[in-house]
Amino acid sequence: MTTGNVVGGHKANINNPNTSEESKQHSREVLDNDYDGGNVETGSDEGKNPNNIAGGLKATINNPKVSDEAKESAKERLNNM
Repeated sequence: MTTGNVVGGHKANINNPNTSEESKQHSREVLDNDYDGGNVETGSDEGKNPNNIAGGLKATINNPKVSDEAKESAKERLNNM
C-alpha cells in the first residue's frame, strides 16, 4: 500500500459521518505523527494518462468543496502540462 493510499484512507475516515469520534481521532493522530499531518508527496504523474490527469485537475478546480489552496495548486499543475 502506498503512502498516498494510507493518507487518503485516514482523511476519508475523518470525513466519514458514519465513523466514531474515537476512530477519527486515531486517524488524526496517525496523520500528525507519521505523515506530516497528511501533507505528503503522493508520487509523480509519470506513466499516467494525461487526459485523466487533466480531467481530475479540472474537476478539482470546479469543486466547491475544495480549498482555494488546492484549486490554485491544480491550476498550476494544469498550466504546466
